[in-house]
Amino acid sequence: MRVRIEDVAEAAGVSMKTVSRVLNQEPNVSEETRKRVEAAARKLQYRPNPSARSLAGQRSFLVALLYDNPSSNYLMEVQAGMLDACIAHHYNLMLAPVTYGERKFLAHVDEIIQHSRADGLVLTPPLTDHPGLMKRLGQLGIPYANISPKLRGGRIGVVLDEERAVREMMAHLVSLGHRRIAHIKGHPEHGASQWRLNGYRDGLAAAGIAYDPELVIDGDFHYDTGAICAQRLLLMADRPTAIFAANDDMAAGTIRTASEMGLSIPGDVSVCGFDDTPIARQIYPPLTTVRQPTREMGRLATHELFKRIKAPDGGQMITAGYELQLRQSTGPIGKGRTRRR
Repeated sequence: MRVRIEDVAEAAGVSMKTVSRVLNQEPNVSEETRKRVEAAARKLQYRPNPSARSLAGQRSFLVALLYDNPSSNYLMEVQAGMLDACIAHHYNLMLAPVTYGERKFLAHVDEIIQHSRADGLVLTPPLTDHPGLMKRLGQLGIPYANISPKLRGGRIGVVLDEERAVREMMAHLVSLGHRRIAHIKGHPEHGASQWRLNGYRDGLAAAGIAYDPELVIDGDFHYDTGAICAQRLLLMADRPTAIFAANDDMAAGTIRTASEMGLSIPGDVSVCGFDDTPIARQIYPPLTTVRQPTREMGRLATHELFKRIKAPDGGQMITAGYELQLRQSTGPIGKGRTRRR
């Protein structure tokens, strides 16, 4: 027979209302009572009835990830983190892809919200800073959390100090003797693209290296654009000795192009990226990159969203940590430089 909430309440010696508060992670429950209820639920293998919860709480117990992001590796990590949080809160997760520049973009978002009845949304760049979307969500009164927004005042979600992380990456390249360092930028609508460019410029300045606009190429976070941009850079008469791509996908494309041109990595050119998505460890040589805890950021943003769902002033903007991952794609300048084919 299906275990009911009444059975959990009886086993824990509390009211059904208290069990409901614990399962929905609401406040005003003592830690001792919360542990007793959770232990009873585990022992009885209680599973909440989604339909009953929805009717009782006037919620759908569904959150949606709204995205238009070209990096499948990044999105998989965000989704995994959100799913961790949803499981912990007994929520379901819906994936909602949209097209940022589409003429009917906002109408599409309205349709998603209307049909799904989602209790809240998590937004990824570049949607985090779409002015029309921000206005529309405010009009609808639907809670949302942001991952890496440009504008942070009054918002909730999670960010990373990306400028500082890139400055550290630049210092690593400079310590290896590199001074002609190129940069492949990301999508122009992403806050991350600007932060990573700022970090690149600041890192050059700190090393006394003049900024050269010819060494900065517009990308868009796609693998293919990384390959195309790398070809432009590596065909220069005075090619760069190191390339910092704004994400791992473009860095992987850079490595492919360099290899096809007969260049060794890192002997002829050092390559580094940002994110530390799975592709960074799957390519050869393994990629030096900045570990952005993408899965953890998805989890944290979703937890802050749940706080906002429960209280109009709930949630905050959290700053996540990062870590440089130094691997074999970067090395000292001039080590085994070969001639271009």
